Amino acid sequence: MAVIHRTTMTPGKLDMLASWLPSQPWYAGSEPELAKAGGFRLDDPEGEVGIEFMVVTDTSMGRPHPYHVPVTYRGAPLEGAEAALIGTTEHGVLGTRWVYDGVHDPVLTERLLALLHGRAEPQAQSESDTADPTVHSRGMGEDIPDGAVVEGVESGMYGTDIRLSDPAGAGHWTLRVVRALTGDAEEAKGDAGPLLGEVTALWAPPGAEPARARFAEVRPSTER
Repeated sequence: MAVIHRTTMTPGKLDMLASWLPSQPWYAGSEPELAKAGGFRLDDPEGEVGIEFMVVTDTSMGRPHPYHVPVTYRGAPLEGAEAALIGTTEHGVLGTRWVYDGVHDPVLTERLLALLHGRAEPQAQSESDTADPTVHSRGMGEDIPDGAVVEGVESGMYGTDIRLSDPAGAGHWTLRVVRALTGDAEEAKGDAGPLLGEVTALWAPPGAEPARARFAEVRPSTER
């Protein structure tokens, strides 16, 4: 399980995200004012990549708007992922870390699918060696084979869609990472087919009880 170091990161996560968010099609503001609002982690079995599903709230437009930002942390650049780089930071223990928009990192995609298949255990965001039982994954079963490959990644106003296919030609699916969270795990907006699987987790609205929202979902693809 991943070790959470009690140390500094320069620049910090929120500073990096504040510079990166305005260029994203699913972000509704212009000058983010961010606060941490929850999330969870998944372990990389190889121990090389940090995987965090982070929620931040943006108060720049009055009431807090929650955004889900999956990120990966690497000790070296990810080849071919220059456009997905959020920034680099100096970690007080691990040194230079390359921070990526995780939807473009194959390790995060593989572990998210493992979670949906029931083969990965969600971990607490800020505690070492601690499972997070508040993260719920359901459905999918054998609908998507373990050998599914990524055909493409595309972000829009409703989230980021990871297009998957079976090399044997058995099907095509969309793994959608929800970005602008709602107060409840409601059905996705936009083009959507039957729900095959989902991951829900808690986030913490400022001054309110934790709310459950859908972080990711799987549906049959509408594209071929």
